[in-house]
Amino acid sequence: MTVNYRITSIPAILAATTAIPAAAELKYDNNSGGYVELYGQFNPAIVSVDDGEETETRLLDNDLSNSRVGLFLMQPYGSNDFTFRFETGLGLPSTGTANQDGTNTNGWSREDIRHVDFALAGNYGKFSAGQGSMASDGAAEVDLSYVGTALYSFTNDENGAFFYREPDGILSDITVGDSSSNFDGGRRGRIRYDTPKFGGSTNDDGFWAAIAYGENILSSSDDDDYYDIAFNYAETFAGGVRFAASVAYAVRDYDNGPGERKDTIGSASVLLPSGFSFTAAAGTRDDTRDGVSDPSYWYTKLAYETDDWVPWGKTGIGIDYFDGSDFENDGSSTKSWGIAIVQKIESINTDAYLKYRNHDFDDMVDFDKNEAWVLGARWRF
Repeated sequence: MTVNYRITSIPAILAATTAIPAAAELKYDNNSGGYVELYGQFNPAIVSVDDGEETETRLLDNDLSNSRVGLFLMQPYGSNDFTFRFETGLGLPSTGTANQDGTNTNGWSREDIRHVDFALAGNYGKFSAGQGSMASDGAAEVDLSYVGTALYSFTNDENGAFFYREPDGILSDITVGDSSSNFDGGRRGRIRYDTPKFGGSTNDDGFWAAIAYGENILSSSDDDDYYDIAFNYAETFAGGVRFAASVAYAVRDYDNGPGERKDTIGSASVLLPSGFSFTAAAGTRDDTRDGVSDPSYWYTKLAYETDDWVPWGKTGIGIDYFDGSDFENDGSSTKSWGIAIVQKIESINTDAYLKYRNHDFDDMVDFDKNEAWVLGARWRF
């Protein structure tokens, strides 16, 4: 086996994030109940990927929760709240673009913009317009576990652009990202409506629904129409048991030919007072274009968290499993499992994590396993 170690340079501020003291809240109130808040995060990670023949090790921005900055404004108007959010990724070399051929270092582009979002909320619900989350965004990723900071239903963050290697040592044209997905909704230039919450023992609990229509306004090559609907529920039961779940249906109507893609996704998570949690997700995709497969998957995770192990803050550990079929081609099989530990460092508002992920893809050819180790830290301000 050939082993190549390469470290991609990233500005020193990323490497030093865990040495930065916790910043004061950058929130500025006005005289009428409104405020403006500046926020952001850095999430550097050392990622080592073994494709069965070679190992690539680099320092990158973790695409699981990329480095970003944002501004949030809230202003009450009578019984209504007007909000505006601007948020963008920083365009740093990312785990989402790294593979055996190198890493995209082109820097920031407009596709790094996450939110330019206006909203008006009241007892009637919430209307939103602009670049932001579709209704199905997060429907496959409901997760109450603390280890979800590093380990959740989307299993491709650390090595999604890496190509599988065939048994003869030749790189295929199939990437880890081609072989699995949780079909979770994304962000678009959209209009969206969220209903008020009904029931629920706290302000954060209850049942609510959302519906949205949007277009990919950040891409000049995507003129498709997107629309979706989601139903959500959360509750804190007697004894401190917490539960949350979401289901969604999303449609992508292709502009450049007949057909559409329809996703049905859902996830649920329960957190017990003991610290144990269980999370599950599942999804199916029906693509009506000729020659395109209809993949599906299921996902489970067992996790535990406690404040008692170390004095710095909460510790979370977990193990998960992903089982997918018909990704890339009909009859293909995808198996993936991972294990992670996440440690909160309260004094500097940082989540440090270590994760191992194993991908096994079989598509008439039994490709070499793709394995990844990730050591990182997410610092928020």
